[in-house]
Amino acid sequence: MNNINRLIIFFPFVILGCAPNVIEEYKVIQKIDSLDMNIFSKRGDKIFSITSPYSSYDNNDLKFELKNTTIDIFNGEETKYIIYSDESTLSEKNKLLQLNGNVKLKTLKLDEDILYADNFSWNIEGSNYLLEGNIRFENKNIILSSAKAILDSDNIIEFFNPVKYIIKDDSNENKYEIKSENAYYNLETESVTFKAKDKRVRSTIYF
Repeated sequence: MNNINRLIIFFPFVILGCAPNVIEEYKVIQKIDSLDMNIFSKRGDKIFSITSPYSSYDNNDLKFELKNTTIDIFNGEETKYIIYSDESTLSEKNKLLQLNGNVKLKTLKLDEDILYADNFSWNIEGSNYLLEGNIRFENKNIILSSAKAILDSDNIIEFFNPVKYIIKDDSNENKYEIKSENAYYNLETESVTFKAKDKRVRSTIYF
């Protein structure tokens, strides 16, 4: 099987350079030993890139299935986030990206923020990333955990009730451990805001 060193996809077209294996009638699976693929918008802007040592493309379902995935999400020419996962799929004409197993999203800040989850989902036409299952956000100041979180285009992570958070001290040890309702962490201002359901209780902590 020929390796594919670089694969470029323009919406809505898919370009592949690998000989297909016929699995069953009307269904063709193309195996890719080494994948390096860029996803572009209709205007030609790079949205994100994917690398995987082993992947396949289902011509019937128009879906990529990838192992040991590394994804770079771009903001202009710069990488905004890097995401790792055990498995991932790219479907819906390259508009739906789903990651599963040991998902790790990190920023490129000097004191990087890291967001862990079991599953990650992104409709590429939208601007929000959905994370579900064993959510854990950690940096030098705080640890936040919940079962569900959304990272939006304003670099704010919303953690859904119930939320557990730990504030670290100067020696990076756990100092306070508290439970709350929904929490919002702003990656830009390095602040966390807590809100209760009745909207009357709100507090913000800056680090």
